[in-house]
Amino acid sequence: MKRLLTTLTLCILSLCARASALDNIIPQPLQAELQKGSLRVSGISFKCDPALDPKAREAVTAFAARLGYVSGKATTVSSPLGLADALATGKIKGMVFLHDASMEPEAYSIRVRPGLAVIRAGELNGVLYALQTLRQMLPAEIYGNKPAENRRWSLPCCTISDKPRFSWRGMHLDSSRHFWSVEEVKRYLDVMAIYKLNRFHWHLTDDQGWRIEIKSYPLLSQISCWREGTMIGRDFSSNDHIRYGGFYTQDEIREVVAYAADRGITVVPEVDLPGHMLAALAAYPEFGCTGGPYAAWTIWGVSDQVLCPGKEGTFRFLEAVLGEVAELFPGEYIHIGGDECPKDEWKKCPDCQARIRELGIRGDGHFTAEQYLQNYVTHRIQEFLATRGKKIIGWDEILEGELAPGATVMSWRGTAGAKQAAAHGFDAILAPTSHCYFDYLQSEDRDAEPLGFNGIVTLEKIYSLDPLEGIPQEQAHHILGVQANLWTEYISTPEHLEYMLLPRLLALSEVQWCQDGKRDPGRFRRVLQEYQFPVLDAAGYNYRKQLTNF
Repeated sequence: MKRLLTTLTLCILSLCARASALDNIIPQPLQAELQKGSLRVSGISFKCDPALDPKAREAVTAFAARLGYVSGKATTVSSPLGLADALATGKIKGMVFLHDASMEPEAYSIRVRPGLAVIRAGELNGVLYALQTLRQMLPAEIYGNKPAENRRWSLPCCTISDKPRFSWRGMHLDSSRHFWSVEEVKRYLDVMAIYKLNRFHWHLTDDQGWRIEIKSYPLLSQISCWREGTMIGRDFSSNDHIRYGGFYTQDEIREVVAYAADRGITVVPEVDLPGHMLAALAAYPEFGCTGGPYAAWTIWGVSDQVLCPGKEGTFRFLEAVLGEVAELFPGEYIHIGGDECPKDEWKKCPDCQARIRELGIRGDGHFTAEQYLQNYVTHRIQEFLATRGKKIIGWDEILEGELAPGATVMSWRGTAGAKQAAAHGFDAILAPTSHCYFDYLQSEDRDAEPLGFNGIVTLEKIYSLDPLEGIPQEQAHHILGVQANLWTEYISTPEHLEYMLLPRLLALSEVQWCQDGKRDPGRFRRVLQEYQFPVLDAAGYNYRKQLTNF
């Protein structure tokens, strides 16, 4: 009798272990069904369809090497011809990756049986997401850099069919207010990849610093990348008097872009214009309305000193800058900012007023002539970038006045901008401060949190976001997806940066990926504590461990 009870107990524990392995996955797959049995993966052989993208085969090889090292038993990788036909004979064992052209670009499927796992995908990202799912079904040590103590690793038999809800699953990083090294940016990309995000919005220019080398305007990386000190804490009258700065060379930009691409992530650069340009004006004062003198700001906030659209030289400058940016970033989008552009200087500037008269611009009771002048800037830059094969994204202020067809709106001041954009036939991305600003504090207990912006965005708040709430069904296709923004005015160390990012990124990933009705807050909280926190520990990330608000 005791032997029978012991056997039953072991069976139950084994079933629970297999179920939890399938349940560990964040973001939760579209369809996942647990079945009887398991597949031993320690020392398993990998076979890749030669029709797979070469980068996909490289990713499988890297995964196999990591699995072999951490599990303590070497794996093999091959790309035999006729793999699909051979599979039909039933004689192939191991882990098989097949190219399936019928599948959507980011979709994948996994079928695990005793002795065999078959993974299907049509494109690189599908393979990458399948690999991330497989990793999350293994012990958390797979994310570490040392051999695991338990070497008998297996996958539960299961069937998974998965694809994302939204095509834009973004995360933003501000490198202007505080500069992040290439290695720090790569760590940021690594954790994005684990949770299947696919857009990295890189904020490279602002009033407090210019961070990208532009060869046609070399002073940007000699003068504009430096500021003479930084305010201390929240004291706007203070200055630590420590010269601060840095920039990315064009080779470093290419390195980051390639690193991201290998992880299924497209880098979207932002050159914020025509406001937030004080650092650039410090090097090239002739492109401002007053001619300066200018200096990169040592405090946070929004400078009244902006680019002068009344001067043709301003547009020659912007086209040269954006022309080089377009060559460095192969993605289809360039973010041109467009937010928080004070227009008092334009009202007093003879060149701007002459431009307004030349264009026949008039205020109409809804928008001022100066707001329509910004529309002119946006449209002109949009036309230029189109000649480089690029589309523009702008913050929701670009909706003020008249927006030219083809622009995409990033709605940050709530969700109203996205609704307005979709209603007028423009694509939109949701990034509302209420749910998606990760520089905001994570708890209402302000004293317990590190320095951040005074707003509060809890894990629960992020998870509650319904991206299509209030969007008519016939306009829903205009909502490309969701993005969170991490501004770094008050964040100056990698440890602080990771704390503000994690674990909120995990909640964001389920909002971005999971189909309507598939999110489960109770499951999410449990998986965070039982599996995902150990994953972050193994990978060496700093994160907020308290779940008091969720």
